[in-house]
Amino acid sequence: MLWIEQVGEQSVSASCFADVLGRLIDLTGSETAALENLEERQRTLRRGAVLQRERERCNELYVLRKGLMMSYVLLDDGSRQILRFLFPGDLIGVSSLIYSEAPEALCALTDCVVAPFDRSLLSRIFSDHPRLAAMIFVYCQIERVTLTDRLAALGRTSAKARIAALLLELRNRLRGTDRSVTNVFPLGLTQEEVGDATGLTSVHVNRMFRQLEEEKMISREAGRVTLLDEAALTRAANYANRYERLDLSWLPPAR
Repeated sequence: MLWIEQVGEQSVSASCFADVLGRLIDLTGSETAALENLEERQRTLRRGAVLQRERERCNELYVLRKGLMMSYVLLDDGSRQILRFLFPGDLIGVSSLIYSEAPEALCALTDCVVAPFDRSLLSRIFSDHPRLAAMIFVYCQIERVTLTDRLAALGRTSAKARIAALLLELRNRLRGTDRSVTNVFPLGLTQEEVGDATGLTSVHVNRMFRQLEEEKMISREAGRVTLLDEAALTRAANYANRYERLDLSWLPPAR
């Protein structure tokens, strides 16, 4: 049984990363303890705080325990491209593991709690717990496929499809850590942030939200989005939930 602490109004377990992996595989006691060891230290970030800058040297990785973050890169013209939105239980900064300088920046979109840990702890998990190492590989592949979907959408789909796909992705990621989330969820993003994730201007984002509302696919009120017709939204987005239909039969046995 994981120890539970209170952070503000939100309950956070001893290992958010263990919570995420535990939904896919039955963790052993030693595997859970190894993951809890990654989250012993905690750091609070205010909204807008930059945890890691692009091309910055870094020796730590992080588990996001509370809040919403993003990874992004700055382009030559000064614009920003958001690569991923990050949710509680995500292992973040992994792309920096194989480079001497961080290839992306990490920023808090809300007040957040992160657990920083030295990369040597991850090396220990790889040597002592090969099944956990395989699951980290699994999550990196999910992120890769999700980014591939985003790349294809930016180049080949309509503005409406991009917004629809983003809304479905946000809802599904929120539901991954909170099963009470159904078809209503807090958006938690500005129109500029949505635009930086989808390659659209704020004006175009606003227009697409209105169109989705007029077509009775969504409604918005007080910062919350309701998916009124999820099937139609999924068709409009040509969306695939990459956290479903996983084949983990090849995983090595637990030690």
